[in-house]
Amino acid sequence: MMGARQPADESLDFLPLFRTRTAEDLRILASFHDREPDARLADELRAMDFPDCLTLPLTDGLGQDAAFIMKEAMKSLPPGSDQERWDELAADYASIYLNYGIGASPEESVWLDEDSLVCQDSMFQVRQWYANHGLQVANWRTRPDDHLAYQLLFIAHLLEKDEETSTLRETARFMDEHLLRWVGSFAERVMQRCDTPWFAGAAGLTAAYAEELREILADILKEPRPSPEEIEERMKPRREVEEVPVAFMPGMGPVV
Repeated sequence: MMGARQPADESLDFLPLFRTRTAEDLRILASFHDREPDARLADELRAMDFPDCLTLPLTDGLGQDAAFIMKEAMKSLPPGSDQERWDELAADYASIYLNYGIGASPEESVWLDEDSLVCQDSMFQVRQWYANHGLQVANWRTRPDDHLAYQLLFIAHLLEKDEETSTLRETARFMDEHLLRWVGSFAERVMQRCDTPWFAGAAGLTAAYAEELREILADILKEPRPSPEEIEERMKPRREVEEVPVAFMPGMGPVV
């Protein structure tokens, strides 16, 4: 575990390790939102002492609560032979991620669109981010580009891409303009409504980890985070005003 937050003026020698380890954590978190857990995943997580193995310290209330919930959920994961318990986890996964039974969509558009629809502006904005880095999702009709799992994997990709400060700045901007605008609300609703501690812990850990990562990026970049109001103003659609020709009639002022 990397321990306490690194001061911004400390040597940047820790950055390669920070990038690699944080990307690994994000891929683990993405897997929780990608599919239901199984015995193999449970064994792998126990072997790495999850969630205590996470690189970033989750010191806020949400992070501590989610870590406690996940530890308890890890203890209660059934052995491979207990199919009924695995079926319960699969049903909870379906309720959250497939049929939206608890009203907590893992897709950004649903949270940010005025009509709570899928595949809206957010999806196309995120898709452009991916394209700018030579990436695309396998089948957006099955799982839209703005799905939580994809966004976490994209951030992991950015962190591992190179050692340029500009890439860290891009990572921070993507998180501000997309993931962090909605993942907290998603986590809160899942934690309130899901049926199993596993998914409550997974949702809370994801939101807390994303917040902590963004704070550390602000320290590294020595750039304060923009406020939510500044982000919303930045993301407002810019509509081009079409010039309407003005006609003049003899003896009259200009009319449209």
